[in-house]
Amino acid sequence: MSNWIIYGIGFLAQLLFSGRLILQWALSEKSKKVLTPSIFWKLSLIASFLLFVYGYLRDDFAIMLGQSLTYFIYIRNLQLQGEWQKAPKSLRWFLYLFPVLIVIYSFNNNVYDLTKLFKNEAIPLWLLLLGSVAQVIFTLRFIYQWIYSEKNKKSSLPFGFWLLSLVGSSMILTYAILRKDPVLFIGHIMGVVIYFRNILILRKQQNS
Repeated sequence: MSNWIIYGIGFLAQLLFSGRLILQWALSEKSKKVLTPSIFWKLSLIASFLLFVYGYLRDDFAIMLGQSLTYFIYIRNLQLQGEWQKAPKSLRWFLYLFPVLIVIYSFNNNVYDLTKLFKNEAIPLWLLLLGSVAQVIFTLRFIYQWIYSEKNKKSSLPFGFWLLSLVGSSMILTYAILRKDPVLFIGHIMGVVIYFRNILILRKQQNS
C-alpha cells in the first residue's frame, strides 16, 4: 500500500483526536468547568479505529497496543451516556468485532508476524519499549476514567485522567521525535497544551 495512503489514514485519525480535544476544551472554557460531551467519545472511537489500522500498516506495535487497550473503553463511555444504543445494530456489531477480525484475518493469511512487530528493524528495542511504556501510561488514563465513571455511574473526565494524559502524551511526543513519526508528533504536540489547560481549569473549578 502507498505510503501516502497509510500516512493519510494516520493524519485523519490524529485530526479527529485533535478535533475532539479542541471541542471539549472550547466547551469547557465556555462553561468554566471540565465537560464530557458525547461527541468526544464518538470522535475518539472513529479515530481509534483509524489509528489501529495505521499502526498495523506501519508494523508499529506501540501504536496498536495503545489503541487496542482504549477502543472498548470509548464504547463503554458511549453506553454510559446512552449514545451507543442509538447507533444501528449492524454498525455496533462491526465495531465490536473489528479488532478481533483483523487479527484472525492476519494470522490466517500469515501476514501478522509477532516477531516482526517486536523486532522491527526501523525501531530499536529500547525505542519500542519507550513507545510501549508511553502508550501504557497514556492508556491508563482511560482505565482510570472508566473505573471512576463506573463508580459514579456517569461518564466524566476527572483530574487523574488529565494528569496521566499529560505525562503519557509527553512521553509519546518524545517517542514520535525519536521515531521521526509526523503523525504522532502532530497529534500530541497540541494535546500536551490542552491537557495542561484542563488541569488548570479543574484546579480553579475545585477551588471555587
